[in-house]
Amino acid sequence: MSDLLAGVTVLDFSRVLAGPYCTRLLADLGARVIKVERPGHGDDTRRGYLQLDAARTDQATYFIRVNAGKQSVGLDLAHPDGRAVALELARRADVLVENFLPGVMAKLALDYDAVRAVRPDVVYCSISGYGQTGPLRAQPAFALLIQAVSGLMYLEQQGDPAPWPGYLQAADVLAGTHAFGAICAALLRRARTGEGAHLDVSMLETLVAAEDITFGSVLNGGDEYAGPRAGMIVHAVGGRHLALQYVGGPDLWSRLAGAMGRPELDADPRFATPAARREHWPLIRTMVCGWLDGFATIDAAMETLRSARVPCAPVLAPGEVAELPHLAARRAFPAISHPTAGAVRVTATPFHVDGAAVAPGGPAPYRVGEHTRAVLREVLAYPDDRIDDLLKSGAATAP
Repeated sequence: MSDLLAGVTVLDFSRVLAGPYCTRLLADLGARVIKVERPGHGDDTRRGYLQLDAARTDQATYFIRVNAGKQSVGLDLAHPDGRAVALELARRADVLVENFLPGVMAKLALDYDAVRAVRPDVVYCSISGYGQTGPLRAQPAFALLIQAVSGLMYLEQQGDPAPWPGYLQAADVLAGTHAFGAICAALLRRARTGEGAHLDVSMLETLVAAEDITFGSVLNGGDEYAGPRAGMIVHAVGGRHLALQYVGGPDLWSRLAGAMGRPELDADPRFATPAARREHWPLIRTMVCGWLDGFATIDAAMETLRSARVPCAPVLAPGEVAELPHLAARRAFPAISHPTAGAVRVTATPFHVDGAAVAPGGPAPYRVGEHTRAVLREVLAYPDDRIDDLLKSGAATAP
């Protein structure tokens, strides 16, 4: 396990995906992540898809994957003693992450000002759908809604009769990734200056920032760049689907024309410039797809394209991706232990450190509050009788 963040304590009030993805990255790099869960219910994703324990309903692979390596503390934040314990944990934390609606942490007396009063150099990260300011700040946010408001759903409609919900929860993952980067940068500044930070990460703005063409155009008086994107093709070959593109590099179109046995196309005025190729994209697509129809198998088509150095790849199903030898070599799907399921495969942190894959810091918490006693004892030095009192009052829970 990488120890880049060894010695850093993270207090995690987040749930579902954006915040937990961020704190999973921090945990994988060696931070101690204390996940505060609601007594009884815990993180909503515990009850998601696919359940690994037939005797329980809180062991979804969704939860296990994004919460590996964390410690679960069950605290009732509606209980005054529960909030007091949370504030004491915040006093000892280097980083606090939350993804409630703006204003919720203030109602709990756990907002940035309250935490900074007890931990002046805290790195406090708030992740929300629309950010901590602005007219939409109080609106509930899910990935689907952010996709709609961001303009990405509109752009993805392309030639379909109506917009459709995208499969990827991109707004959450991007927000978590941006939060992770901002937290690491804030920790670096704190190491240099002793100054903490309040970070405000907006799912909407991270999704807008991910679009690469249209916003740059419309912000400067240009038109939308409507899909489907010129130069990108997905076509059926031999019962499978092949993806290829001839945009993104200066010589890709000429290489494709050569691979097709039509080098004269490179000099054809209709196709001689990127603008001309965009204008005549339907014709180019028809020609390229007609040429691909001449291959009996996708492997034969890819061999020809790769020999010509034209980027291409097969369209794979998730089951094929999970068994891809390349990803096995990269250790992209490590296993973590589970009390009843044994070894559970999860996705790895998507970067290597010092030439090695970053492994999860440990298993996901099996039960809500599984580490309550240990954390209160080790981090807050509470005696057993005080912990027992908190458990009896319902301010804290432990299995």
